[in-house]
Amino acid sequence: RSQSPSCPPFWASMPGAGPIPRATANELEGWIETLYTGKCIPEAAVLQLCKKATEILMEEGNVVGVPIPVTIVGDIHGQLHDLIELFNISGKCPDTNFVFLGDYVDRGYYSVECATLVVALKVRWPSRIWLLRGNHESRQITQV
Repeated sequence: RSQSPSCPPFWASMPGAGPIPRATANELEGWIETLYTGKCIPEAAVLQLCKKATEILMEEGNVVGVPIPVTIVGDIHGQLHDLIELFNISGKCPDTNFVFLGDYVDRGYYSVECATLVVALKVRWPSRIWLLRGNHESRQITQV
């Protein structure tokens, strides 16, 4: 599926928008490790992740088969430490399949880090992570 010309990607209108270089697997894994520690990654890295995640998600169907066994993760709501504990208990990617049911942001202090981490995991292991959109992933909920 291709992006509609009437609906350009959100980063196209950002200052300094232009071609976003592709991250190497080592860079991507470094970003994931940084996010696991609760630290933010550079804005340019987030833009790269968003671009690649958009490409991956546009290619996925609306209904997908998920291989079992799978760990189903409910609302994260920015609770990074709970998310990390979940990975410690169930295993990390690529050793475990995950379906995230949405609601990555709001309430918790680490909303940006949680959302960025699950997107980075999807980009790194697209056939091991599935992301659904919750009601908190809408313009009305996330607008400040």
